[in-house]
Amino acid sequence: MPKKSTLESAADLPVAPGGAVAVDRAIALLHTFSQERKTLTLTELAAATGLYKSTVLRLLASLEHGSLVRKTPAGYELGNEVPRLFSAYSKSFSMESVVVPELTGLVEQTRESAAFHVLQNGQRICLFRVESPQLVREHIQVGDILPIDRGAGARVLMAFTGAKGALYDRIRREGVIVMEKDRSSEISGISAPVFAHGDVLAGAVTLTMPAHRLDHDHAPLVLACARRLTKALGGKFPDMADPIISPLKG
Repeated sequence: MPKKSTLESAADLPVAPGGAVAVDRAIALLHTFSQERKTLTLTELAAATGLYKSTVLRLLASLEHGSLVRKTPAGYELGNEVPRLFSAYSKSFSMESVVVPELTGLVEQTRESAAFHVLQNGQRICLFRVESPQLVREHIQVGDILPIDRGAGARVLMAFTGAKGALYDRIRREGVIVMEKDRSSEISGISAPVFAHGDVLAGAVTLTMPAHRLDHDHAPLVLACARRLTKALGGKFPDMADPIISPLKG
C-alpha cells in the first residue's frame, strides 16, 4: 500500500459524470507533474495519487503509448505529445472568452463594474471590463493605463510581484483586499489575484464602485470569481487565510 499522501487520493476522487475511473486516475497522474516536479519515480507517483504501484504502472503504460509520459532512467516525465497539445490549445485559446463571462457574472451579482487588470511593461492596464448597469459609476475603458501604486487592483498586482509591507503581506495572506478611496476620494475597490499555468500571476479581478456604495459582502464574490478564473486558466490558487474583509483607506 502506498504511503498516505497529503493530497486527495485519486482512488477517492469522484468519477466525472458519465466518465471512466481509469481515465480520471490517469489525469490525476498527469496532474502530479509540475515545474518543480518534472521527473517522478513510480514510488512518488503512487504516493502522490494514493494508488497502488501496480495500478500506476498500468496507467503509465497507456500514457506512454499515447506519448503523454515517457520513461527515463530517473523516472517518468511528460511526453512529447504534451507540448503539441499545449501549442494547439494556445492557438485556439481566447482569454477574453474565459474572463469576460466571469466579469459579467460578477456585475450581475453586485451591480458594480468589474475589470481584469494586468501588468505590462511596468504599467497596470485594464485588459477587460464590464460596466455597472447603474448610472453613477467609474468611467474606465479597456486599454486604459492606471496607477501601479494606487487602487485595489494595483495593490494586488504589487503584492504578488514581491512588494513589501504589512498591506501586501495581508493581501498575500488573505487573497482579497477591500480598498476605500485609495486611487480616488470618490472610488473604492475590491480585488483578488488570478493565476495561470500553476502559480504564474495572470492579473487581478477588480470590482470598483463609488465610495458610498462600497459593500464588504462583495469581497467573497470577488475572491470566488478569482478562484474560478484561476482554475479556468490552468493556475493554482494559493491556500489563504479567511479574509477579515475590513476596508483599508489609501
